[in-house]
Amino acid sequence: MYYETDFFIKYINISHYLRLKYLHLKPKIVKPFLSKLKFHLGFDPIIEKCSKYRNYISEPYKAVIMIYADFELAWAWRYSKEIIGNKDEVRRIALRERENIPEILKLCERFDIPITWATVGHLFLEKCSKVNGIAHPEIKRTDYFENDYWIFNKGDWFDDDPCRNYNESPEWYCPDLIKNITGSNVKHEIGCHTFSHIDCRDEVCSSEVFESEINKCRELAEKNKIELKSFVHPGHTTGNLDNLFRLGFSSYRTDNGNILGYPARHSSGLWEIKGTMELAYRKKWSVEFNIEFYKKIINRAIKNNSVCTFWFHPSFDNLFLTDIFPDILNYISEKRNDVFVTTAGEYINRLNNN
Repeated sequence: MYYETDFFIKYINISHYLRLKYLHLKPKIVKPFLSKLKFHLGFDPIIEKCSKYRNYISEPYKAVIMIYADFELAWAWRYSKEIIGNKDEVRRIALRERENIPEILKLCERFDIPITWATVGHLFLEKCSKVNGIAHPEIKRTDYFENDYWIFNKGDWFDDDPCRNYNESPEWYCPDLIKNITGSNVKHEIGCHTFSHIDCRDEVCSSEVFESEINKCRELAEKNKIELKSFVHPGHTTGNLDNLFRLGFSSYRTDNGNILGYPARHSSGLWEIKGTMELAYRKKWSVEFNIEFYKKIINRAIKNNSVCTFWFHPSFDNLFLTDIFPDILNYISEKRNDVFVTTAGEYINRLNNN
């Protein structure tokens, strides 16, 4: 496999020239233009080449498409630098996600598209309560930390956990939605996103912390007759890979650049599934160009015999849900003769069987 190095050099030269030429223009004008240029020139997503692509894409298909949903509700936003301390906004985002998921499931059934739902484990709970004044004492805590997206520097990690039930605090629990997903006519997969949306990096998260989180997820999943095999690290904080394999997982998704390529076998035994593009409404582009953008990525996957991995947050805004997402799913459905549409778990089973 290799990257198109010469193309990257040309893009850097072109973008540098444009930045100098149009330096007087506002960044909000130049940045969307450059992102479009990068896309049109074929630099985003990055295209890997592999002469043995049939090791990853079985006959008669020309490409593989997987779609992940990072299913988090309020857990993803507690320590977000974007809205830190704004509990009303955290709740608003979580409730919007709750409203969106039934509509997403209807679209998946309409177009027969399965999704890998990377699910925060706490969402399985119908309720929880404190034990001797402590929420979830069975879960080990990390020390304070900061990363690109979050800052945790005071209090207890579970301070925002309401320790109530899903009727009183629907933004923190959702066994009802998980039942809707598993009861769908489409064969979705429930994956794992840790129990409480932790930073999984080795330098932040000890084996003890990681294991306590994952074992709790597995316990709750097993009660629902779900086997967890596919993993997504919250906030792209990749780490604890040896522990992840030891705890029974077969794959993890990364976001180390937008890539149309192929999975890689990690030394731990896990398969790394490389993210291609987040499904989201890019507000500086028209709705029409948003749709064209994703359709062209699918076409490039087919042309280059690639594995295409989309992912999204179900809290995306309503315009994406109503005006963009249906067109993407419909286009994937129309390309079924060329594209194998699957979940992470099913795909990795096929790879391992091969």
